[in-house]
Amino acid sequence: MIKTTDVGVLLCNIGTPDAPTPSAVKRYLKEFLSDPRVVHLPRFIWQPILHGIILPIRSKKSALLYQKIWTKEGSPLLINSRELTASLEKKLALPVALGMNYGKPSIEEALNALRQKKITQLLILPLYPQYSKTTTASTFDRISAVFKKWDNTPTLHRIHDYADHPNYIQAISQSISSSWEKEGRAPHLLFSFHGIPKRYIKEGDPYEERCKITVSHIVKELKLRPGEYSLTFQSRLGKARWLTPYTDQTLIALAQQGLTHVDIVCPGFPVDCLETIEEIAIRGKELFLKNGGKQFHYIPALNNTAHHVEMLVSILNTL
Repeated sequence: MIKTTDVGVLLCNIGTPDAPTPSAVKRYLKEFLSDPRVVHLPRFIWQPILHGIILPIRSKKSALLYQKIWTKEGSPLLINSRELTASLEKKLALPVALGMNYGKPSIEEALNALRQKKITQLLILPLYPQYSKTTTASTFDRISAVFKKWDNTPTLHRIHDYADHPNYIQAISQSISSSWEKEGRAPHLLFSFHGIPKRYIKEGDPYEERCKITVSHIVKELKLRPGEYSLTFQSRLGKARWLTPYTDQTLIALAQQGLTHVDIVCPGFPVDCLETIEEIAIRGKELFLKNGGKQFHYIPALNNTAHHVEMLVSILNTL
């Protein structure tokens, strides 16, 4: 890591609505789905669809989903991310600011907070283990947009991704092993990653390959054999073809084929959020049990654990 006293760390995550209400979710989705990195369509085509169809319908539906996971403290993603930020700051003894691609606290707010600390070196750590233009590149875009407003910018040092970093692989593998020790081991382990449109891969996005690399390393670490695990993709939006196989369809198929017990882990999500809690731990479980499964166990994200903090420190130490 850069060894000076004027170093700051920007920790980046995707974001969350301010509240589990249709209006708050609409604001969030408008910002999220207006990002050309996320939806790669001509604006004159996409904006009427977004404002005329997607936002009026999806805001209400998504608000109901957020209400299922919202806590007294707020959004699980924001709570977990803030706790992780505080732990990382304590461990590093450096200023660490949390910035979200969409929603609050924004990347600009985080950078302004670090600016007040008089930093001259900025370490950028997007919490996206597997690089994609829809996440990591979008984060870098937003950082660049903020710096266009500054007369004096810090020297930048950024993490591109950490899909195959040994300590990341070890942290995920250890989390799985610990779960097996406490909860027992199912005969099949499902690795579920957030999906992206298939055409983005054809356009050069390396995301799918980075997910496969992560799984291959974890499989090797855990000594899993073919047939004992699957790699799937979740959270698809719209009718376009996304990365396959789909997580929900795989859970149904496994149950209907006679698999009674399944474990599922989401290595691409550093902290638990809507996609892991509601889509996987709640809805995924319902799907599996409804179609003949007997036992479904979701292995939580690393969240604010000592292993996660130590792993992020080791990644920053590569800069």
